[in-house]
This record gives sequence, C-alpha cells and structure tokens, in this order.
Amino acid sequence: MTMNIHSKTFFSIASLALAALLSFSAATAARAASAPAKTESIDEVYERAKKDGKLTIYAALSANSIEVIFNAFRKRFPGITIDHIDLTGDKLIARIVTEARGGRVLADVFGSALPYTMQITEQKLLEPLAIPEMAAFPAALKSEFWFATDTQFFVNGWNTDLVKKGEEPKSFEDLANPKWKDKLMGEPRDFQLLVGFAKGKYKSDDKAVDLLKRIALNQPEFHRGHSQLAEFLVAGQRAVCFTCYAHHFPPRVKKGAPVQSLLSEGVGEIGGSVGILKGAPHPAAALLWARWVASEEGQRVYAQAGETPAHPKVEPVEKIRPAAAYMLSQDDVKEFPKYEKMWKEIFQIR
Repeated sequence: MTMNIHSKTFFSIASLALAALLSFSAATAARAASAPAKTESIDEVYERAKKDGKLTIYAALSANSIEVIFNAFRKRFPGITIDHIDLTGDKLIARIVTEARGGRVLADVFGSALPYTMQITEQKLLEPLAIPEMAAFPAALKSEFWFATDTQFFVNGWNTDLVKKGEEPKSFEDLANPKWKDKLMGEPRDFQLLVGFAKGKYKSDDKAVDLLKRIALNQPEFHRGHSQLAEFLVAGQRAVCFTCYAHHFPPRVKKGAPVQSLLSEGVGEIGGSVGILKGAPHPAAALLWARWVASEEGQRVYAQAGETPAHPKVEPVEKIRPAAAYMLSQDDVKEFPKYEKMWKEIFQIR
C-alpha cells in the first residue's frame, strides 16, 4: 500500500497529538491521585453521625471528666446518646476481647493509659486512625491507631510549713543532699520517674540510676496512691514528695493547704487516649468523637474538666505543665519491666 507525503504528515501529526494527549492525561491523573482529598468538617461528620444516633465508649475517666466532657459533647452534638463503660484499662481490654471471641463488637471507642492502649493495639483491635486534628500532636502523643487526650506529670512538691522559703529543692538532684534524709516520700510504683530520667533528662541509664541511688540513701517513705500521697504531704507527714502528680497541687492550694510544687521539670506520661475499635457499630459517631476530642475545641473542654490537655496549643486551666517535660513514649513503655525491676532494686521495694 502506498501513501503520499501528505498522508504521512497527517498521521505523524496525529500520532504526536495522541501521544501528547495521553501524556497530559497521565500527568493530570497523577496530580489528581496525589492531591489531598477534601476532608469532611466536623459538622459534616456530625450529619452522618446523627444516623448512628449512639456512641459507646469504653474508657477509664474521672467522675469530673465524665460530667464535664460528656455534657459538652451532648450540647455540641445533640441527638448522639453516649453509653459509657468505666472500668480500669485491663478490665476494659478483657471485656473487649471476650466480646470479640463471641463474635460481637459492642464498643465504638477505647480509651485508657498508654500501656493498655498499646496492648489493645498489639492485639489488632483498633482501626487505623488518620484525622486532620492529629497533625498538631507531637510524635510521642500519637500513633497510627490512637492519640493522647491528656497527660500527667510527676514533679517535686513540698510542705511549706516544713520547708522554709529559700530552702526548697530546686531540682531532682537537690534531693540527693543529706539534709533531706528521712524527709522524702513517694509512690512505690512510680518507676516511670527512672524511665524519664534515663530516656529524657540524662539519656543514660547509669546517670539516672546513680541519682536515684543517692536519693535512696535519704531513706524515702513510700505510700500507695497518689491522692493519699498528696494528702500526707498536706498533713506534714514528710516534708517533700518526689513523685507527686502536678495536677494534685492547685486544688489543694486553693483550699489553703500549705503545699507547693516545682514546675521547672517533670516526667510526663499519657493519662488517656482515643482509639476506634475495629467493626465499631457506630463508626460515624466514633469518628465524630475522635475528631472533636483531638480538636482544640475538645481539648479546651478537657482542660475545663481539670485534665492536662495533650494538644500542645491548649493550656491547662491551672499551671501544672512543667517547663521541661520528659515525656514517655510507646517505645519507652516496651522497656517498663526492665526499669520497674531496677526501680525496686534501688529502693529495695518488694
């Protein structure tokens, strides 16, 4: 078959045009695929959540948080009924596992302290969670499956009737001074202090252990329960507490208690978290809860409930966040057994 020059030229041009068109289409498709999809607003998620009408939360929360946070959510999103199961983290996990074995998923949301959140994550019971509000959270306060809702800090505190002004400890290192012998107390299970020193403050196990060994020479007294520990400090049972919670001081100070805390440094840990269960019966309501709790609006409500918000841009109502905070991460939790053993050996705790 013969073809004249004009035909050849036409087909050459047509071929080039088709190639250019295909190239343009491919590039356009690639750009479209890489472009971020439009994210629903929280209010748009709410419209979908209305069809669920219910939200079941398995989470360990304080009585005040239950009242303040749930009431704020109900007011913001009327029409969503909250069913809350309040148990310790280990009991919540046992319940979820038992329900799963029976072929049922009754909870939408799980929330607890970091060790329990990691445990339920490792059992592959949480859905991947990628929401825009999590972008503001530092890496230590989130993962692919959860984010922290609140934090708590171990700090130094003292009884102002027993410690003269100007003689207060200025750091944890000060507690190694022999002048504090028989004047210190703490919680016997607070090995997180050792983890925070080893991983955050010193980045050295040896230096952290050395400091705590020198503090141990001052023979601290131990009491189980942080609320009780704070009350013993108020009562003047001992002059200084070296593992008290920062958030236990402001309410007692307001009532006239002679106590003060050192907020130049402290060891921090995740107090609570949010994760969505796989097969959640009310997925839109679960997503609404997660989006709202992670938002600055939701985190301000946590602050109003007396919690220390995990969101770095939301300050707690009272000044309880230390200037230097050595936050424990999920990687640190994996080493808890090692440091718990070291802690018990240092202070000779059985």
